[in-house]
Amino acid sequence: MAEAQLFVSQDEFTCSVCLDTLTDPVSLHCGHSFCLKCLTNYWDQSQEYRCPQCRHTFTTRPELKRNTLLNEVVKKLKKTALSPPPSQNYAGPGDVECDFCTGKKLRAVKSCLTCMASYCQTHLQPHYVGAAWKGHNLVDPDRNLKEKLCEKHQKSLEMFCRTDKMCICVMCGMTEHDGHEKVELETETERKQKQLGATLREIRRRLEKKDKKMKEMKKTIKQTKISVERVVEEHKKSFTDLIRCIEEVHKKLTERIREQEKREMEKAVGVMEQLKKEIEELKRREAELKELSETKDHLHFLQTFSSRCFLPDDEDSLNLTVTADFSSEDLLKELSGLKKRLEKISQWDNLPLTPSGIEAPIFTLQPPEPQSREEFLQYFCPVTLDVNTAHRQLRLSERNKKVTCEETKAKYPDHPDRFDYWFQLLCREALTGTRCYWEVEGSGVYMRIGVAYKGLSRKGRDKEYGLGNNDKSWCLQCSESQYSVRHNNQRTVISAPYSPRIGVYLDWPAGILSFYSVSHTMTLLHRFNTSFTEPLYPGFWLSLDSSITISHLTPCDH
Repeated sequence: MAEAQLFVSQDEFTCSVCLDTLTDPVSLHCGHSFCLKCLTNYWDQSQEYRCPQCRHTFTTRPELKRNTLLNEVVKKLKKTALSPPPSQNYAGPGDVECDFCTGKKLRAVKSCLTCMASYCQTHLQPHYVGAAWKGHNLVDPDRNLKEKLCEKHQKSLEMFCRTDKMCICVMCGMTEHDGHEKVELETETERKQKQLGATLREIRRRLEKKDKKMKEMKKTIKQTKISVERVVEEHKKSFTDLIRCIEEVHKKLTERIREQEKREMEKAVGVMEQLKKEIEELKRREAELKELSETKDHLHFLQTFSSRCFLPDDEDSLNLTVTADFSSEDLLKELSGLKKRLEKISQWDNLPLTPSGIEAPIFTLQPPEPQSREEFLQYFCPVTLDVNTAHRQLRLSERNKKVTCEETKAKYPDHPDRFDYWFQLLCREALTGTRCYWEVEGSGVYMRIGVAYKGLSRKGRDKEYGLGNNDKSWCLQCSESQYSVRHNNQRTVISAPYSPRIGVYLDWPAGILSFYSVSHTMTLLHRFNTSFTEPLYPGFWLSLDSSITISHLTPCDH
């Protein structure tokens, strides 16, 4: 007998738990069928044995046996190509996958901030038809849903605490943030957008000034070249009638003019290079802030606002000038009328100049180092511990602002950046091209506080991999209430009163790294003077039962 053709729909053989075609189907007394694995997992997570579809309750857990007839029907169904068509939107590289698809994952079309999961078009349907899901908050697919959860309560971050300047969940607002000033994320975003706009306007103002200065420098260089050539020619003509006496003098004078030209040109090039760096930095910040101002992710906006909206002090390069006019009336008078003074002229060390503007005798491209704590706080830079670099005996807390060295190892996943022998870790922020300041408080018998290049070795027990034991890191060592500094395995002992709070000041362009003891005054412990070639990452090394906390500071904390 010919096999009967199946005229059925795939929806008639779908498990209501996984919303996919039945696999190893089992049937309950109430008449509903499910995948054996789906129903087993469903009951393993519940103390009651109910039908997931009609909610019928069983007094004892039914013994599940595969429905042989239904299983054969499903097999035939799959052979008749009733499975999803080849045009189905499977998730590819860079796509957010559906959390509920089995086998090959479909591309998610929405993420639910209430369920903290992502759904394809099929698995999303209960959110549109089920009363229990209709109030859920659906957004575009997001692969970083975990970052939107409170680490402590595992609730969505829905509010912003202005008192502590952080995003919090509803439970946080009712407990440790009770009594604080709290607003919705959208409200705080609007407020920060206004500050961002002011920063962008300041960047544009600085760009205009520096572009103007750049044009002036180009014009000055052109005038300098014209003036130098004119002066050299004038002197040549002046010495024609006195050739026997002036050949040597003329040679010396021309050399001095050229030397002075070189000095002025070096000044101009130095100013232009400084302006170019400042313009590039401002344009980069402008692009970052424009991108930040257009983001729809309020949480991302607020978490990155402080670090990106911080502007260093405007450099004083706009006040620097270069002399462009090399003419000298006094010299011309001497050459034309006073032949007897040629020997005296040949002994002149400096050519009198007629400057075209106010000449800066000394180029001060960097402002002076801060002196008071108020001045240091103007360069405050928030830094956060990077859990991917932390040794497994280092436990992070307080939103990755505190690290404690414990005997029990944490279950961190394997990561190429993780230190596997020394009790060390680095921060996430790469510091380069600007001035930064941060403070830490330590407790315990031994710790190191410093900075390192990203290339600091992470794997192995060689002593040179420790912070300060190589040419890739600098640190302050605190042990037994005493200080010392380390770099390239060279140790220098410091005599100073002990304080648990340490301030770290980094001037990357100037090659300065300073450590301060912070109490009622700022006491300089040590200053490294070098030339940094790569971005620097704050880092720490701790002994057992020691801890370090990164202080939360603002320019008003004094």
